[in-house]
Amino acid sequence: MPEFGTSGLRGLADDLTDDLCAAYARAFAETFPNDGRLFLGQDLRDSSARIAAAVARGAASGGLSIVDCGVVPTPALALASLGAGTTAIMVTGSHIPGDRNGLKFYRAEGEITKADEIALRQAVGATKPSTGVRPLVTQGQAASAYVARYVSAFGADALAGMKIGFWSHSSAARNVLPAILTDLGAEVTDLGRTDHFVAVDTEAIGGNTRDLLGGWCSAHGLEAIVSTDGDGDRPLLADATGAVVPGDILGPLTARFLEAETIVTTVSANTLVERMEAFDDVRRTRIGSPYVIAGMEEVTGTKVLGYEPNGGVLLGFTAQGPAGPLAPLWTRDSALPILAVLADARATDVSIANLAGALPPRRTATDRLQNIPRERSLAQVALLLSGETDLLPQGLGAITHVDETDGARLTFESGAIVTLRPSGNAPELRCYVEADDDTTARALLAETLLNLRGRLSG
Repeated sequence: MPEFGTSGLRGLADDLTDDLCAAYARAFAETFPNDGRLFLGQDLRDSSARIAAAVARGAASGGLSIVDCGVVPTPALALASLGAGTTAIMVTGSHIPGDRNGLKFYRAEGEITKADEIALRQAVGATKPSTGVRPLVTQGQAASAYVARYVSAFGADALAGMKIGFWSHSSAARNVLPAILTDLGAEVTDLGRTDHFVAVDTEAIGGNTRDLLGGWCSAHGLEAIVSTDGDGDRPLLADATGAVVPGDILGPLTARFLEAETIVTTVSANTLVERMEAFDDVRRTRIGSPYVIAGMEEVTGTKVLGYEPNGGVLLGFTAQGPAGPLAPLWTRDSALPILAVLADARATDVSIANLAGALPPRRTATDRLQNIPRERSLAQVALLLSGETDLLPQGLGAITHVDETDGARLTFESGAIVTLRPSGNAPELRCYVEADDDTTARALLAETLLNLRGRLSG
């Protein structure tokens, strides 16, 4: 059955029945303050239009009219509803496979918290949407406001002359982000647009995709390729060779570009952010945007920015862009890190590869084993915490630190770090590895996953 994960309600699309989705929408309408409207968006999954219609019916039976923003990036929907001072629901499964989907909820103040999730689950049990209500629907302009946000802050010449590819696939941002890039002066080439849903996980880009990116860069003479996951809140940025810049490098580069002072990131993020010595304070949380937001809320009197290893950035202060101010947006956003790094590269005349390469020599590699029930993933984490390390690579030295903030995060004498945890969004066992260089990190990741497959198949 659908459950709340690290960010929103997720489950198999078939389990997200019309009645269930309508019940959640009505409970949301009746539980959280609003102005009588619900902003509604969706991604390009086959099931999203059906689920969005059910959400509209449920919200209408709770007394709300619907502002239909259509297919739109999640951060664009959040920007629109926050600007209007009312609630929103995004129909999306984000980066998880196409047979799954979900609902992401926004209060008038921002993304719902873990405490809000409990209240919403309790309210669902006490509500029954009317089947006879027809929603009053108006059309929203979330996409255009999102484009305007970045054009006004970065300026029409921020990316002038840059040749950038946009891997469109089935991203909800595939019309919006290219419009921003073009309005900032870039020459944009549309790549790989599909009619079927493609699940892009920006933390687990496989070898075939990396080869595809490299081939496009070579064929079109591109300086970079950019893309997002399914709902447009997690960025992908590849340099001129097609090499992907990890999300926990995009975050620090963005923070430095915007002159942030305090960083809030997850326990699994690259430790190079502390080694940069560019920020007054770095705070670590559990994995998931609600935890990062909670950590940001604890910070006062400073310019705070949050990010996750998937690359999504949460802006907690009014930053100064190259052409104007950029208002806070307390939700995971893909456009900001993409634009900040591209603009930094152009302004300093330094390649993207060299911007990333100049950071402290710590690199991460991440992947996951799919279709692993949560109970089995938790069992592997428990074994690690109990001291059984046979499934880990040999030669790492003794364990010098164990962090149980989210899963099992083990630091070794060699400096390598291995983290194992169940996904909060899908039946997956995730593995994060950190080492002094990319080659070592990838090798350690491959060996760990091989050992895990052997253990779980036995």
